Amino acid sequence: MLNRRHIRIKVMQSMYAFKGTESDDLLREQKFLLHSLESMYDLYLAQLVLIIELHKKSKDHNERIQNKLVKSEADKNLNLNFQENQLLHLISSNTMLQEAIASRKLNFWHLDFEYVDILFKEILKSELYRDYCLEKDSSFKKDKHFIIDVFTEIIAPNEKLYDFFEDKKLTWVDDLPVVNTAILRILRKLKLTSPETALLPDLFKDEDDLDFGKELFQKTFLNNSNFTDEIATKTTNWDSERLASIDDVLLKMAICEFQKFPSIPVKVTINEYLEIAKEYSTPKSSLFINGILDKIVKEYQADNKYLKSGRGLM
Repeated sequence: MLNRRHIRIKVMQSMYAFKGTESDDLLREQKFLLHSLESMYDLYLAQLVLIIELHKKSKDHNERIQNKLVKSEADKNLNLNFQENQLLHLISSNTMLQEAIASRKLNFWHLDFEYVDILFKEILKSELYRDYCLEKDSSFKKDKHFIIDVFTEIIAPNEKLYDFFEDKKLTWVDDLPVVNTAILRILRKLKLTSPETALLPDLFKDEDDLDFGKELFQKTFLNNSNFTDEIATKTTNWDSERLASIDDVLLKMAICEFQKFPSIPVKVTINEYLEIAKEYSTPKSSLFINGILDKIVKEYQADNKYLKSGRGLM
């Protein structure tokens, strides 16, 4: 579910939260990082539970209308497309998903039902829903497109839901874009014949990615002072008070990759941190970081230091 850029972002956030020195408790700080990474999976599952609760809401909504003693013409011609949506049935009936949700105690929507109500009302009054109700011939493909559109245009951008997740767990705010992208990617790949495990992806592609995250944090943490000194020598004409905290963290992580990760090409490291800076720091940060890293790389190359291993690396 996570790629290495996502992992770098989580390490950046953990380093940004860390304000101490190398003498502080590394294991405690690393535990915070691993918990932060794991909580992304909780957010992923919580979003799927929300989709399941919206499906339940559609059933309850239709039952109330059907049980009316006096029905309008619209009530008599009740549209069941949402309730009968095949993708929603596939998600709601996934027993492995239900077990994962229960084991992590993530079905909190019955307590925070107002958010389900808000989203359901938004769906019912949307053009997406009106167009979907006009569909005469149902298919899994059409049902899937509808749910993907609902998630993209109604659920993901909802500000009240955003505020709810921020109150629920502070780190979830930064995780939402990554998790929402993962959900859409998984939904697009789903088929009626997909195994239940298709909705339960591994958080990391493999053990190497998890090890990369832990090592990047450990080595940046343990060499924090050395990296601070190195940055200082490249920013002598720059007021340290004006160096954005995020930029400082990103520079240290990049230097760490230069020095401690011989298999990662320099260009990959630079490109990754420039992209992260564009998203998380100031408008001019990527130019500043690029300038500093360029100086450092040229110095390493001139001194024949920290050479990269592997064919075609520099």
